[in-house]
Order: sequence, then structure tokens, then C-alpha cells
Amino acid sequence: YRVQPEEQGVELVFGKWVATTGSGLNYNLPAPIGEVFTPKVTRVNGTQVGFRTGVDRQRGNVTSAVPQESLMLTGDENIIDIRFVTFWVIKDAGKYLFNIRNPETTVKDASEAAMREIVGKTGFEYARTQGRVSVEQEVEKLIQVILDDYGSGIEVTDVQLQKIDPPGNVLDAFRDVQA
Repeated sequence: YRVQPEEQGVELVFGKWVATTGSGLNYNLPAPIGEVFTPKVTRVNGTQVGFRTGVDRQRGNVTSAVPQESLMLTGDENIIDIRFVTFWVIKDAGKYLFNIRNPETTVKDASEAAMREIVGKTGFEYARTQGRVSVEQEVEKLIQVILDDYGSGIEVTDVQLQKIDPPGNVLDAFRDVQA
């Protein structure tokens, strides 16, 4: 079998994971005894937390909020609306395929939990202004720790905050206070 440069080969014999191979030509027992999976390990995946984007035929790209994920409590007991994207790649294809059931959901849940923890220790105004980069970096590290504990075979490459604001229903009052 052939493994392309952007893939890793995961060999199975009698349904048991026996080896992970790199790019090039490789050999495994023929089916039904052997089987090979070749996930793309260089593709950067993005997991959205707090919002979802989609395509509507009439309106084009549409972004919808998911307040169950985006509303969080800050360290100074304010509510903040955070939307962010976690970018990740497959580090170990065997672990990725066999140690976690649903990778996309696992990354989303770990990202949301990490963001809630970091924001829960951070003040509202600091998170909104000069602390954005610091929050992104701390969340990225914590997500990686969580995913490594799961043995997920996933490497987090970046966390990008899209929006940090007060909740929509108090945004006007917040702007009045600032003015």
C-alpha cells in the first residue's frame, strides 16, 4: 500500500493495531487479515467554540451564535461572551483513530473547558483588552495537556479568539457606561 506525504499509515492485523508507518510504499497482509487506514496528518482542522459558520444559498456565509458554549463567568464575576477557534493536527494517527471516539467533539469539549478555566481566573477587562494574547496562549497549553491526558494523538497548533464582548442583551448598557 502507498502512504502519501501528508498521511500516516496505520496497519491492522486481525483488527489489532500493529504499526504506524510513514510515507512511501509499505506492505501489510491482504484483506481480510490485514487492513490499513491512512488519515491526513498535515491538514489543519479548526474547531469552533461559541459559534458555527455555515453557508446559506440566499445569504452566503452565515454565522450563528451558540450561547451555551460562549457565555462564561470571569474571575471578577462578570459574564463574558467569548467565541474562538482551536486549530489542530493529527500528531499520532494510531492514537487518533483508536484512543478517542469522536475527535472533533473531544477537541471542542476540551477547548471549552480550558477556556472556562482560564477565563474564570481572569478579570473581565483584562481578558477583553491587553490579556487576549495571554488568554490564547494559556488556553492552548491547557487544551494540549487535556488532550495528551486522553492519549488523543492530537496536537493543538493555535487558539484564536474571534470575539470577546459582554453578552448581547447588556452590550448597549456596557457601551453607555464606557461613554
